[in-house]
Amino acid sequence: MHIMLLPIHIAAGGLAIILGAVALAVSKGSTLHRRSGLLFVFAMLTMGISGSVLALRQSLTNPNVLGGVMSAYFVVTALTTVRPVSTWTRRLNWAALVAVIALTLFEIGMGFKALASPDGTLNGVPFFMPFFLAVVTTLAAAGDVRAMRSAALRAGPRLARHLWRMCFALFIAAGSFFPSVSGSRRSCPSRSLRL
Repeated sequence: MHIMLLPIHIAAGGLAIILGAVALAVSKGSTLHRRSGLLFVFAMLTMGISGSVLALRQSLTNPNVLGGVMSAYFVVTALTTVRPVSTWTRRLNWAALVAVIALTLFEIGMGFKALASPDGTLNGVPFFMPFFLAVVTTLAAAGDVRAMRSAALRAGPRLARHLWRMCFALFIAAGSFFPSVSGSRRSCPSRSLRL
């Protein structure tokens, strides 16, 4: 399974970076923007899920497990932001809220575990990074609650929610890809897992 997932993970990550750049560069609201954005979501979901599965083979505390789940969460909630409110989007947003709360608690636990270690790291990740990610996911969860309490986001708030979530997911993809190109082996399963 590992041999099959690794090329899928790498291809999806590279494609996500290209599609994300296209979606950022073209006119917002255009057909090309919408199509490249939707394909970006699918590529990020593929990259995130495959990355998490690959990382789980090493350890539950592998930082790429969190990165994959976080990527999936951000693109799904960014997509539901620009979709019409429906029963499906409400259910998806509730499921995402539960997932991000669980993710936040897991990140806090990993931060304390790293803090308690002799060198202050967990799998090479310094203790402050899981705490930083927990702050980001806590803010995202608070935004989810606020968005679900309002009828529907309009104009500026809707665009801001969509944009920061898509861009943060793109940041995760780029951050995982580019260190792997330069030789880092810790940030991306494609470098830390050998065939």
